[in-house]
Amino acid sequence: MLKNHELKSDTPVIYFDNAATSFPKPRSVIDGVVDYITNVGGNPGRSGHRLAVEAGQIVFNARQMVADLAGVANPMHVIFCANATEAINLAILGSYKPGDHVITSSMEHNSTIRPLKHLEIEQKISLSIARCSTQGLLDPEKIKLLIKPETRMVVLNHASNVTGTVQPLRDIGFFCRQRSITFIVDAAQSFGIIPLNMKADGIDLLAFSGHKGLYGPTGTGGLVLADDFYAARLRPLKFGGTGSASDKTEQPAFLPDRFESGTQNVAGLSGLSAGIAHVIAQPDGIEGIYRHKKELTACFLRRATNEIEGFTGCVPSAMIETGVVSFNLEGLDPSHVVQQLDERWSIMSRAGLHCAPLAHATIGTFPRGAIRFSFGIFNTSNEVDTAIEALKTIRGEAP
Repeated sequence: MLKNHELKSDTPVIYFDNAATSFPKPRSVIDGVVDYITNVGGNPGRSGHRLAVEAGQIVFNARQMVADLAGVANPMHVIFCANATEAINLAILGSYKPGDHVITSSMEHNSTIRPLKHLEIEQKISLSIARCSTQGLLDPEKIKLLIKPETRMVVLNHASNVTGTVQPLRDIGFFCRQRSITFIVDAAQSFGIIPLNMKADGIDLLAFSGHKGLYGPTGTGGLVLADDFYAARLRPLKFGGTGSASDKTEQPAFLPDRFESGTQNVAGLSGLSAGIAHVIAQPDGIEGIYRHKKELTACFLRRATNEIEGFTGCVPSAMIETGVVSFNLEGLDPSHVVQQLDERWSIMSRAGLHCAPLAHATIGTFPRGAIRFSFGIFNTSNEVDTAIEALKTIRGEAP
């Protein structure tokens, strides 16, 4: 088990895999999880005793904090799920109608494209995929050209987990609002890293991850409904006990209970609240985190381009918004490089297709994939320097 950012051998770990999950977690997040488990322990909404009430308050606090980040006035429009993937499935599978036409992009994660392809294969929807540029950017005009009379949904990720580029949500959201098209956004890679406002951006349903940019525990995430989104349009994917309306055998119709059957991950949500608080408390908050990641990205790409023979970055530094940098070393397999970084320098990164084959096909790295560094708030320029020297060594040893 990793502890205090070190391996069992006491070799310092350089963790560049924050797009998969952020690490290390702030001490306050660990304390939040432990405090619920050791001092509260009650099941929210299932009993009237004080520990159950306190557990309910923990869940509500997390709900309020997420709503504030999303620019939503009603915290009951925050639906907690196990992760962003479950939230995206709820948004797509819960809102489509047979015969709908849906538009997405060629930069989507499999969490989005797989439920859409499932519906297409089952002949329940028709699907159009807007082609993005080789640098991962979507021209809103391409969405407009794909619109049909039966178009009911546009589903897009905000920030790519491959390129770190960000889509122009506001332009697309405004266009969708004009035509009463439901706009679903996957913010797994951007929530807590780039400021979002669902009302200003025209977003109807926003899926988020708790364990990435919010620094919460794994097993946390959810779906946020816009304040003016009519919840009855969205069908639950699961049914069961909610601790409310227990005299009824039908699922409650009110929020958030309509979509939250079963006991919540209260320990995780306690940690999530602490994670959000930690993000907000950073110098200049989310804007400060954004600048820090931009600086590390620029530093790494500048040095790698100038000093490492055969280095090819997938996207120019100026276009990367979330601290995600994908690259390759000419003639070297990405998996080999990542393994060497781990075993010899304790640098944690990721190689391959990153669960986003369409994105890699778009930027020209399919089927080989790429090496991915993804920087977090705890990474430093000294760690970037170490990574540069490691990559230079690996490159120099290649035949």
